Amino acid sequence: MRRTLVRIAHEIVECNAERELAIVGIHRRGAILAGRVHRLVADLLEVDVPLGDIDIAFYRDDIATRRQQPEVHASHLDFALGDRTVVIVDDVLFTGRTVRAAIEALFDYGRPQRVQLAVLADRGHRELPIRPDYVGKNLPTARAERVNVRVDELDGIDEVTITQLQEALT
Repeated sequence: MRRTLVRIAHEIVECNAERELAIVGIHRRGAILAGRVHRLVADLLEVDVPLGDIDIAFYRDDIATRRQQPEVHASHLDFALGDRTVVIVDDVLFTGRTVRAAIEALFDYGRPQRVQLAVLADRGHRELPIRPDYVGKNLPTARAERVNVRVDELDGIDEVTITQLQEALT
């Protein structure tokens, strides 16, 4: 996972060398991965790069149909978005609906000059026209499968696994 995040950080720096950057993670695991990418990008650029995290719980388009109420976290965007390229970081890109919600939430805080997307894993099955700018790994999956990202900070281990949906629910 570290090697993949290092590569993503290098790609972000290469594509944005002359731009004011900010890194914003989507709660929960995206925010943790964003912190890791942020440290790598800041080290490469040798400048302070703002880091934020955003909660999308109330921006989801499926909130009324979910079995469980979403877990709500605070968003932290303590910097101006204007004139910045904001790189949104998430763990898994699937239908694109989480990213759509994140963009909507982000724009409630201001209008960035540009928005880019970095994901650890892209599993396909898009329902919206969203494509990541930076991808750690493309993981072709069946709809009956689930991509599970575990991070040391929450789960005690860094790993990405694919399980059958029935296994993931038990």
